[in-house]
Amino acid sequence: MPRLRVVHVVDDTTAGGVMRVLDHLMTAPALSRGATHSLKVVDRGAIFSGRIEADLIVSHLAVSWRVLPLLLSLRARHPAARLVHVEHSYTEAFVATNVIHTRRFALLLRAAYRLFDRVAAVSHAQGEWLQRSGAVPQSALTVIQSCVDLSAFRAIAPPTAPVRVFGAIGRLEKQKGFDTLIRAFRMTDRSDISLCIFGEGAEEASLRALAEDDARIHFKGFTHDPVAAMATVDAVAMPSVWEAYGLVAIEALAAGRRLLVNPVDGLRDHIPNGARAVGNGSVSAWKDAILDMAEAPSENAPDNIATSVRPEDNFAARWSDLFLEAALGRKEIAIS
Repeated sequence: MPRLRVVHVVDDTTAGGVMRVLDHLMTAPALSRGATHSLKVVDRGAIFSGRIEADLIVSHLAVSWRVLPLLLSLRARHPAARLVHVEHSYTEAFVATNVIHTRRFALLLRAAYRLFDRVAAVSHAQGEWLQRSGAVPQSALTVIQSCVDLSAFRAIAPPTAPVRVFGAIGRLEKQKGFDTLIRAFRMTDRSDISLCIFGEGAEEASLRALAEDDARIHFKGFTHDPVAAMATVDAVAMPSVWEAYGLVAIEALAAGRRLLVNPVDGLRDHIPNGARAVGNGSVSAWKDAILDMAEAPSENAPDNIATSVRPEDNFAARWSDLFLEAALGRKEIAIS
């Protein structure tokens, strides 16, 4: 049987979580044995005028009214191809935080998702919301938790002392909730702990202002080497306001770092693997969580992710299922 032709459609190749996941998806040996992967970059506001030679077309686009005509043309021009959309962006907390006209937004999602044979949620929590909200019927929904190659993170030596350096890794944007983390950290009274913030973004000036003259808080800027950044911290804090999944979480757990998460959206997926949920996500709750973790003995570092099914294996298995569906569909068309 010829190899499955898989084309991934994107409208933004900016370095970040989506492109890291996509790079892993296209290069992982388990997912390239029976498939050839290629990338198709499209203009977000364009109508799709060409034709993609593919058995499986995977959309990694951010759904919007502006993108809807592109999706309609993509479906119309590829009636025989299997189409899958990966929802990297939208979550229940995203809608609650950012969407004013919720019924109109729900209509957009239903209209867009129904153009695809399957919609892939990137976390179980996101998938449950997509189904519960009526955006995607259960029969069309699959969950594939995002992943990257974690081998370099597993190779980092685990902390051997109590937590003294907390890390926050990600874009300095409203979504990440670093303002809550800084306020909480400033409320702690321990001089032997520090907070290292890795990233850059539109909120940097306001976050630095929040930190004021607290010498324990350090802004490290953007890092091209997330493994090296992880090696410098004892624990990771993820106070996100919304988060579809959170790659930093699996990286922290793979590196044996303790992990604090705001229990929203896809961050809840990491709690069974060793992450600690921070109560109601308030500044006070984060202050208490930071102090509790700093006082905990070093032997309580998480090791669940090292003994359970590897995230890379789970990721490969779920994508292999989609590839098999597409291959079987191709065979049915050939027979008919």
